[in-house]
Amino acid sequence: MPQVILVTGGAGFIGSNFIPYFLETNPETHLINLDLLTYAGKIENLAEIKNHPRYTFVQGDIKDKSLVAKLFSEYDIKGVIHFAAESHVDNSIADPEIFLQTNVIGTFVLIHQAYIHWMEKPFHIKKGYESSRFHHVSTDEVYGSLGETGLFEETTPYAPNSPYSASKAGSDFVVRSYHHTYGMNTIITNCSNNYGPKQHAEKLIPTIMRKSLAEEPIPIYGQGTNVRDWLYVLDHAKGIDLAFRKGRSGETYNIGGRNERNNNYIVNKICEILDKKKPRSNGKSYKDLITYVADRPGHDKRYAIDANKIETELSWKAEENFETGIEKTIDWYLERLK
Repeated sequence: MPQVILVTGGAGFIGSNFIPYFLETNPETHLINLDLLTYAGKIENLAEIKNHPRYTFVQGDIKDKSLVAKLFSEYDIKGVIHFAAESHVDNSIADPEIFLQTNVIGTFVLIHQAYIHWMEKPFHIKKGYESSRFHHVSTDEVYGSLGETGLFEETTPYAPNSPYSASKAGSDFVVRSYHHTYGMNTIITNCSNNYGPKQHAEKLIPTIMRKSLAEEPIPIYGQGTNVRDWLYVLDHAKGIDLAFRKGRSGETYNIGGRNERNNNYIVNKICEILDKKKPRSNGKSYKDLITYVADRPGHDKRYAIDANKIETELSWKAEENFETGIEKTIDWYLERLK
């Protein structure tokens, strides 16, 4: 019998890239994907595995205690990989409550049910659940903002600056507490900015693609100088797989691409590639569409991750640099935004 793993939020951007990879590389597992299918999740993102014999989709809310309990009992879940989260910073500024509810309370509901199902009492694991693990997928935004130098390490103090990052910090602390108070087998991974196929249309790179091909102004916050460490989504999926299977219990692993680029570089690079792959009918460059707009409130200046721990302990390394990954990403969007 395959071991059953619960994946939450698997119809979202990162989860829908992770699930096909994990099914292919872990043939002894069956995945249950619990996703509410909000605006951020699309069932179409998983069309390639919808009939897979080791995959089951369940539409539902991670905050629904009775549903979560039913899934643990019915499928005898032996592991959790928790992606589900409200993650759009602009939306968290406009409506912060749903972020706290989903990200903090939802995480609590999941891990507490895992505790009930896997453990007799604190530090006493039920027989047959010795290897059961709760993997919480988080973000580098919990660390706040960096100056012009330095990198986020796993020991960097938390300093979230938006309702979104505050809610993710809260969820990290919930998971940490279940390891230290109850002895649960937990892993936390904090990743840098992901990009690649299936990303939600509101995010920076899909927005640049969409606006460019529609011949509309391409909005860039402030002066375009905000810096992010860009991580190709399949590289992230591979890091999560490694951390879930081989990471040390109770540890945090930062996953970053070592690809620092500012928004000006991102938008200009995409425009240059589009100028070659799909020239505008008027002969002008897509760069002419770049438009600077009012900056986001509390917009962090720079994020960058030191991925040395996962590289050293688990032999993970990002296979794509930004220049190779963005070519693959643009080709994927060009196929779908014709």
